[in-house]
Amino acid sequence: MGDIAKGVLGGGWALVVGWILPAALNLAVFFFAVAPSLRRTAAVARVWPVSVSQTALLLLCIAVLFGIVLSALQTPLYRILEGYLLWPRGAYGRGCRRQRARKQRIADFIARPEGRTPLQRALLNEQLARYPADDAQLAPTRLGNAIRRFEEYGHNRFRLDTQVLWNELSAAAPEQARRQVETARTSVDFFVALLYGHAVVAGFALLALTSAGAEQPLLIVTAIVLCALIPLWYRSAVYATDEWAAAVRAMVNLGRKPLADALGLVLPQQLADERNMWQLVTRMSRRPYQDAANTAFAPYRAVPPEPHSPSSPSAPGPAA
Repeated sequence: MGDIAKGVLGGGWALVVGWILPAALNLAVFFFAVAPSLRRTAAVARVWPVSVSQTALLLLCIAVLFGIVLSALQTPLYRILEGYLLWPRGAYGRGCRRQRARKQRIADFIARPEGRTPLQRALLNEQLARYPADDAQLAPTRLGNAIRRFEEYGHNRFRLDTQVLWNELSAAAPEQARRQVETARTSVDFFVALLYGHAVVAGFALLALTSAGAEQPLLIVTAIVLCALIPLWYRSAVYATDEWAAAVRAMVNLGRKPLADALGLVLPQQLADERNMWQLVTRMSRRPYQDAANTAFAPYRAVPPEPHSPSSPSAPGPAA
């Protein structure tokens, strides 16, 4: 039982809280607000469970199934909200221009602090921090920029491309840093799953309006409330990336030296040399091997320990 609890509180906790719980909440809304109208149709009435226990068990199984499916599809789900997937070229360009103008507007407000309280200036700096440092990395959405800012953190500061070396960095970083990243991302996953679930349930509510005997006032109110909550969950996901960004930043800062040690490299004392070293490591991971890498890596490779000779005087002799 202890091992099961440890597994749930470990990696399984992110799945339960980030994806299964919001799926269960959306199913509950669907069951109480939309399902009564759909059950009046003959096709649904024949397959719908009769008892309350059967209904609860069915909803629980569906929530777990939907949570696992959403977790497996999290990459395309995120990319749609970030503006990378299913966005036409024109919409992508307009979104990037709008986000660039918004970033510049916030920077102008910060440059003119007259008439603003320290709290207002701090909030402006917080909003500006949700954008990547390099304008060339700007995404067409607020969530895309909020995530992009910590995706480019390692490369911007140390030329350590965390997008390429994420698995290596995760394996070498301290366990506490890895756990913080997983925990921080769970909050963003929760709001993203809730957002998509609300959109699906609202669609079913509008579809149920066409069924015979539909409770139209309830369905209309449900659809309106769910659609009104979608922007709120989106903003909440953007705000929740602050903790995620701090966790990734800590993982990069604390995991650089263990990663260098694990790769058989010595972390240089000068930051410029370290940036050059991580750029070489990134290129080595992304491109085929070239003989020039042998010379380029020579200043950074750790000296291997000398082999211990059995005949040396310091070697332990056979037991008497």
